[in-house]
Amino acid sequence: MYHSVGDCSDDPYRITVSPDRLEQQLDWLRRRGLRGVSVADLLAAHSRGEGRGLVGLTFDDGYADFADNALPVLRRLGFGATVFVLPGRLGGTNEWDPLGPRRPLLTADGIRRLADTEGLEIASHGLTHIDLTLADDALLGAEVGGSRALLAELTGREVRGLCYPYGTVDQRVADAARAAGYGYACAIDPGPLTGTFALPRVHIGERDGSWRLLLKYRLGGFRRRPVTLTGAGPVAAAR
Repeated sequence: MYHSVGDCSDDPYRITVSPDRLEQQLDWLRRRGLRGVSVADLLAAHSRGEGRGLVGLTFDDGYADFADNALPVLRRLGFGATVFVLPGRLGGTNEWDPLGPRRPLLTADGIRRLADTEGLEIASHGLTHIDLTLADDALLGAEVGGSRALLAELTGREVRGLCYPYGTVDQRVADAARAAGYGYACAIDPGPLTGTFALPRVHIGERDGSWRLLLKYRLGGFRRRPVTLTGAGPVAAAR
């Protein structure tokens, strides 16, 4: 689970990695025979029994710096990823972070260009980045179902994935994601809800060098119960 890729000098929430650090981290995966892919491709591969050696890579919030700083690294390594975007904040900033700093989000044109890039998946992060567990039914429907419809119209493609803002999810929210037509949804540490509509992920930050990555990679399988898909083996947590 990544967020912004750029300048880390002002990063109170520790959600940013530098382009150089991102390349080191992804190359660490490559040197261990692992390949980064989108979550949709990860799940499809597992359904065919071909998921060994694949790691789901996700970038939350739809920051504009993904196109400039993360995409070139992914292309050099031959990796794919899922970018979770906010169609209710096109061209806006991360106003939900009270401490800032303000970072620009992808525009409609930026999202369309990424949607046309091989190996990339554009998926929903809701409309405006609110805690869905606190939303009433009408707002939940707009954030979950409305964002999917807007992204499908924007990209001309089916939107399969959803990422819960802040990683927060309960049974009502997971049920809403399923009812809206998504094929999967990502959380962070969903506990007993872990499954296709509450996929666990591991946060990766600027401080994660080789030893920290190794610990996270190994401990992830112990800390999280595997996700079992119909006709497939267990799926490890998306990274």
